[in-house]
Amino acid sequence: MCPSAVFSQLERRTWLVPALLLIGLTAGAYIPAMNGGFIWDDDDYVQDNLTLRSLEGLGQIWLQPGATRQYYPLVHTTYWLEYRLWGLNPTGYHVVNVILHALSAVLVWRLLIRLKVPGAWAAAALFALHPVHVESVAWITERKNALSGAFYLSAAGAYLRYEEAHSPRLYWTALFLFAAALLSKTVTCTLPAALLLVLWWKSQTPMRRTEVALVPFFALGAAMSGMTVWMEKHSVGAWGPEWDLSLVERGLIAGRALWFYAAKLLVPLNLAFIYPRWAIDATAVWQYLYPAGALGVGALLWALRERLGRGPLTGVLFFVGTLTPALGFFNFYPMLYSFVADHFQYLASLGLLALAAAGGHRTWTRLGRPAAGPVSLALVLAVCGLLTWRQGQVYADLETLWRDTLQKNAGAWIAHNNLANILKERGQLDQAIGHYRQALLLEPSSAQIHLNLADAHRARGESAAALRHYRRALKAEPNRVETHLKLGNALLGQNAVAEAIEHYRQALRLAPDLALAHSNLGAALAIQRQDAEAIGHYRRALQLKPDFAEAHNNLGRLLALRGQFAEAIDHYRRALQIKPNYRQARTNLAEALQAVGADSRSKP
Repeated sequence: MCPSAVFSQLERRTWLVPALLLIGLTAGAYIPAMNGGFIWDDDDYVQDNLTLRSLEGLGQIWLQPGATRQYYPLVHTTYWLEYRLWGLNPTGYHVVNVILHALSAVLVWRLLIRLKVPGAWAAAALFALHPVHVESVAWITERKNALSGAFYLSAAGAYLRYEEAHSPRLYWTALFLFAAALLSKTVTCTLPAALLLVLWWKSQTPMRRTEVALVPFFALGAAMSGMTVWMEKHSVGAWGPEWDLSLVERGLIAGRALWFYAAKLLVPLNLAFIYPRWAIDATAVWQYLYPAGALGVGALLWALRERLGRGPLTGVLFFVGTLTPALGFFNFYPMLYSFVADHFQYLASLGLLALAAAGGHRTWTRLGRPAAGPVSLALVLAVCGLLTWRQGQVYADLETLWRDTLQKNAGAWIAHNNLANILKERGQLDQAIGHYRQALLLEPSSAQIHLNLADAHRARGESAAALRHYRRALKAEPNRVETHLKLGNALLGQNAVAEAIEHYRQALRLAPDLALAHSNLGAALAIQRQDAEAIGHYRRALQLKPDFAEAHNNLGRLLALRGQFAEAIDHYRRALQIKPNYRQARTNLAEALQAVGADSRSKP
């Protein structure tokens, strides 16, 4: 008996063995990913995410949009629960991502069986092992894809069962699961359109009842998507010249992106964390070939739908429709450095993968060689599994990730900048400065790169170069508080106290409740012997940040100079409670206690 017949019998008897095989293959291929650490954006989502630390934080996750970088409360709730289980051990978070991906593969298999798609298990296995999905699984931040994908597929399965049984319970279950998918990632808003497409494929009759039943799905998807678009601009920062694109330019991006994603599915080589950002030119005729070609494929499949059936057209339309939120028609932050990313096609890939599996199954059957199908599938899965294993190693840590990115895309300025940050923290300043300079050649107007390069020069004692780049950073982004503070610090180091004070004051005009700005201004004012105003700023800094050890120490020094030793001693002691190894505060405390003792001994 050929392997395909064996699988058919297994599917009739039980789904357990094929499901376990999918899970086992997924787990095996993702072993390197499960051993990885935290990488880019994982600090915002997990490591430095204060909402994970308390029960109050859980409430903020759900009730305060903006408390987390994006309003995906179910994703952050999983992080909140995991933080209680394994804290900041990245392995646990990686394992959960792999489990969710394996679960989604099983759901894909069961869903395609329900739709009677030939080669359903093969399609699910391709989804599980395809290396283009490593970014979605190995990146903890992309829990968004892994979790929303599982809910999306579950909702689709529940709705298709509702279409068969017309059970209100199944309908509300599907709507609930769809809401959960949206609360994990709003790219899943395309589900109701996908369901209409699938039902059109399977039905030859009008679908007025289905259209009405899906209205709440469309409404919910539109509402949540609108919220995400707003937050992407106002919270994440997807606005500015990089996003000022005409509708024609966005169409050119979309057409090219479709071919890019299809090519990566067909030949998953040279996968990169950041791909080159295309230069879009609406006057270049050749760039219109991409959208024209995509439209041509759609028109051809439509014309051949009677001969080929609706299946091929459905698969392609699902691929295009599910990708639509990430094709450039709406602004999203990664457009700053690239128009495409592997994780954008996590769900969309199912359209072409299912089409490929079904096509392969039918081809071998028509050729009268059904046994060749499982053999060829095994070879393809082996290659995919090995590529996934290798790609998972790229996500071991930040330095490995950025070096791999630069190897594949030397023009990735953000990778140069971020690798330089790692090298700078390690004290490898020469190498860091080299990467910062390369980043500036690629993105000369970036305030952040100028700021980082200035920090590196200052750490190396190159004050003139540091000041030059701080000023360039300020010119590029005049209202950036951090730049005013750092430029003020550099000027203070050069005894340009008056100019430093102006930058500290400007920082406070931009951020009146920033404790560090009050403290720095207090230090500069103290140098100019403006003690009363300096004391006021130190007191304000401590109101805003009571555990600010340096402000306690510096305020204590000014108070001691004015003879207010008792209060000065209190502040020194508070500084030492916060930082027990704070040597300067300990010295100042000893001097103050000695002064108080000498003063008491001099009295009759």
